[in-house]
Amino acid sequence: MRKWIWGGIVLVIVGLGIAAWPYARFAYLWHFYGPSALERMAVSAPTDTVRYGPAPKQYADLRVPPGKGPFPIAVIIHGGCWDVSFGSSGTIAPIADALTRRGIATLNVQYRVVGDAGGGWPGTMRDVGTAIDALRQLARRYRLDLNRMVVAGHSAGAQLALWSAMRDRLSPGSQIALPDPLLPRAVVAIDGPGALAEFIGQDADACGKPVIVPFMGGTPAQVPQRYRDASPQDHLPLHVPQYLAQAAFADLMQPYIDKARRSGDPVTAYRPTNTGHFSIINPTLPQGQGTVALITDAVRKLPK
Repeated sequence: MRKWIWGGIVLVIVGLGIAAWPYARFAYLWHFYGPSALERMAVSAPTDTVRYGPAPKQYADLRVPPGKGPFPIAVIIHGGCWDVSFGSSGTIAPIADALTRRGIATLNVQYRVVGDAGGGWPGTMRDVGTAIDALRQLARRYRLDLNRMVVAGHSAGAQLALWSAMRDRLSPGSQIALPDPLLPRAVVAIDGPGALAEFIGQDADACGKPVIVPFMGGTPAQVPQRYRDASPQDHLPLHVPQYLAQAAFADLMQPYIDKARRSGDPVTAYRPTNTGHFSIINPTLPQGQGTVALITDAVRKLPK
């Protein structure tokens, strides 16, 4: 009888272990390779923390390499589902630091999102545009070469990075338009969408809740012009070289890549195998090193 009891106990323990394994594995990967791991990485101190507005999140960390310059500049935009529950500039600081070590100045932008006062439409996109335009005031002091400016973004930041190249083509009177926008000479989209309407439905799976409609303040049927103004795919060709790193959302990105190529834009795709959404921006891993190389290549191919 005791053997049967102990056998049953063992079977229960094994069954519980098997059931818990996916959750334990997820927790392990999230802790050691997810956003918190990226935020714990040691990075160099910013050369300057630039405030581009009065709100607490309206700032950007500028890193400038040693030397005389002028330096090419990469604007770095973090992801996080456009929502206050996810992401910060700390998750992508290791990429900014790695690029600066390669001789590229970086501006790592923090910005307001849904859940922050003034975040969502139009504040999120105006924040990103204002931060980019602030480089005009920083260029002389920090010896930045704005003719060699690249904007790179991860996840939700990928949409914002691609969008930065079409800011001069927004609809008249658009709430996200700023006068005389500073445009990048190349853009890098890292595992994120180039269009928003097509992401509705998948966003709840990726982020754990719907995020596109709250971010845009309505559905595509309710605010169609907002979606057009925010979706780079609707403005192809962007007329700049585009570099796209594909990982967890590789299939989501592929239609945009195909359309960009058909439009005549120069497109380079980087798609390593067995790559997670955060390992693609971890410069201590081969996949993340490939992303650093991709951004570096985007910068170095620009004419001086």
